[in-house]
Amino acid sequence: MDEDDVPVEALALEYTKHAVQVMAERRIPEAWVARAVAEPEWRVPDPDDPELARFFRRIRERGGRALRVVVNTRSTPWRVVSAFLDRNARKEP
Repeated sequence: MDEDDVPVEALALEYTKHAVQVMAERRIPEAWVARAVAEPEWRVPDPDDPELARFFRRIRERGGRALRVVVNTRSTPWRVVSAFLDRNARKEP
């Protein structure tokens, strides 16, 4: 676990209205989002907003598709902005 990893049990997240709405529409459980943020397979900064980071984790229950969770990591607690299954997600080598 590196310094940015947080155990999922200890993770305090806040969700924007948009995040709550799209998670419901896309049937993405909060547990998947929390796990992706606490234990991402990879993480990259958002290219357009330095306050945001993109967390990725493959979801076995969805055929191994990658869940992308966009988080404002400069807020306290961290604020989930959006979450979706990203068809084009590719881990950089």
